[in-house]
Amino acid sequence: MLVRIDPESDAPLFAQIAASVRADAAAGRVRPGDRLPAARDIAAALGVNVHTVLHAYQDLRDEGLVELRRGRGAVVTAQAATLEDLRHHIHDLVARARAAGLSPDALAALVKEIARDR
Repeated sequence: MLVRIDPESDAPLFAQIAASVRADAAAGRVRPGDRLPAARDIAAALGVNVHTVLHAYQDLRDEGLVELRRGRGAVVTAQAATLEDLRHHIHDLVARARAAGLSPDALAALVKEIARDR
């Protein structure tokens, strides 16, 4: 697993780390039961504070994507498989929207509207 951040981005570092783990889960690069690297290891590799990584892990825990276990670290939950499956559906949706001539912004607005209504 390779965690990516963009120091030039306006997004907080913890949010970028969490998004990177989410993307790896959606792409199938991390699977249920996999252990994520120790927060200290990621912090050292990225040159960020360990609390930044822990904040990201806690957000992922709150979303149900990881389980934080004392002595075992962060372990990916079954939610990762759900994200991977959802990613395939999103690819199909994007292809259908393109074929219909719908812009990415219009599709995003439609998805947000529907997500808010439910």
